[in-house]
Amino acid sequence: MTITANVDTLLAEGVRRLSAAATGNTDAAARLDAGVLLAHVLEVPRTRISSHPEAAVGPAQAARYRDLLLRRAAGEPLAYLTGRREFWSLELAVSPEVLVPRPETELLVERALALGPAASARVADLGTGSGAIALALASERPQWHVIATDLSSSGLALARANAAALGLTRIEFRLGDWYAPLSGERFDLLLSNPPYVAADDPALRELRHEPHLALTPGKDAFAALRVLVGGAAQHLAARGWLLLEHGATQAAELREALVLAAFRHVRSHRDLAGHERMTEGQR
Repeated sequence: MTITANVDTLLAEGVRRLSAAATGNTDAAARLDAGVLLAHVLEVPRTRISSHPEAAVGPAQAARYRDLLLRRAAGEPLAYLTGRREFWSLELAVSPEVLVPRPETELLVERALALGPAASARVADLGTGSGAIALALASERPQWHVIATDLSSSGLALARANAAALGLTRIEFRLGDWYAPLSGERFDLLLSNPPYVAADDPALRELRHEPHLALTPGKDAFAALRVLVGGAAQHLAARGWLLLEHGATQAAELREALVLAAFRHVRSHRDLAGHERMTEGQR
């Protein structure tokens, strides 16, 4: 087989291409992304990229790597290119059918673990996507009964596959919009990371590769949050909690909506960047 490159030259090429792309990449971010993509193509741990810079790379692998570089430079999320994303120390399969799990969403998991009963609890993750929230909770509280819902059958299939790969069996997956799959049932915790970006928000351009329905409810950025607040009381047990992720400027409006809906102990929490990112309230 003809050898066309080695790890060091391909990594340097990747850093140049990604640094030059109009994606706001710093050299450090470009080096990280290039290393992740090269390790993915070579099917080796990323540490091997730095420890074996002289390793030869065949032409087919080099061509695949360069194709992934072009897609990353065009703004496609790294997680879609590798098909993997870590969330709460769990490795999840992801695809363009679901939103890429973000670190700030781990705040929902942290608060659910703090508020939920230590013993058995009934929990619903609404709009589960890849299953990130539901799977994180199931991994930490195997005694909880977790239900994950989603309007997307393909997204739900991916979440189900992630659960199987992680050996998390106490999760029930249901197809349907928000509370529709929970008719007549009550829960100790209801959680959701719903769409909360207005359809005319310029930020959506940067997120154009991710599923539109998972990002925006339309012109009214608060629409999905309003539905979740309005329907929660019918599905919460006494003293149950509703936990919602939201945009950085929506906390005050969401707190007011929860108070008007007769929730108590309403409070918002900040993410690592200092933004009010999720709000909770107790029935």
